[in-house]
Parts: sequence; C-alpha cells; structure tokens
Amino acid sequence: MKTQFEQMMNGLNDVEAFLAGKQEGFKAHVPQEVDVKAIRNRLGMTQARFSNTFGFSLDAIKHWEGGRRTPEAPARTLLTVIDKNPAAVLTALNPAAFAAAVGSSKPSTVRVRVDRKRRTSSGVKRKTHSTEGGKRTSR
Repeated sequence: MKTQFEQMMNGLNDVEAFLAGKQEGFKAHVPQEVDVKAIRNRLGMTQARFSNTFGFSLDAIKHWEGGRRTPEAPARTLLTVIDKNPAAVLTALNPAAFAAAVGSSKPSTVRVRVDRKRRTSSGVKRKTHSTEGGKRTSR
C-alpha cells in the first residue's frame, strides 16, 4: 500500500505530465460518501431552503439525510463543491443576481451561517457567526 506522500507525488507527476502534453486528461476524484446534513447545517439552511437554493429535490435531501438513499456521483460532486465554496455555486447557478448585486451600490451578500466557539478576553466561550460584509457579530 502506498503512503500518502507517494500518492501525492504520483498525483503531482500526473499533473506535470498533463501540463507538458505527455498525458491527456485526468480522472477527478469523487468522494464515495458525502454528509449532506453536515454541509446543510454548516450553511445554516433548512432542508427546504437548501434544496431550493442548490436545485435538489426536497425528497432527495430527506432521503440522503435519512440514509435511505445515497447521492449519485454528479450530486456528490456538486455537494462537495457546495461544501468547499458555496458562493461559487451560487454565482454559477444565478449569475444575474450576483451581477445585479455587484452593479448596485449595495454590497452583494451571501448569507451563510457558521457557528464557532470563540473565547473572549474573560475566557468565556461565545458563539459567533458571519453576517453581511464578512463582519462577525457575537450572540
């Protein structure tokens, strides 16, 4: 069995060969499992809002989270991108809304709630979340 380092080096060698024109294409890694509920909770969305925002059916979300079904490879790919960069997916799915927001005097906002525990100077932990403009407020 290869070590992680050997796997990474093989991957880098593949990229180098592709860029040099010695190898055509590459195979993307699609995760076998995706925790849909964890992704949705990190974004602070209900099942209905998550399904509407990203184009999944509400039934699919319920079945995936309930363990009755597993997302197919294309859905796992999209869910992985949503997990890593939800704003990129939102921009790709609704470019007109983002173009209008950028063109207006108001700053564009993507509301994503991320709960974190942060220590204050007194040592007390507080939950914080992101708000408009990337500022944080304490709760």
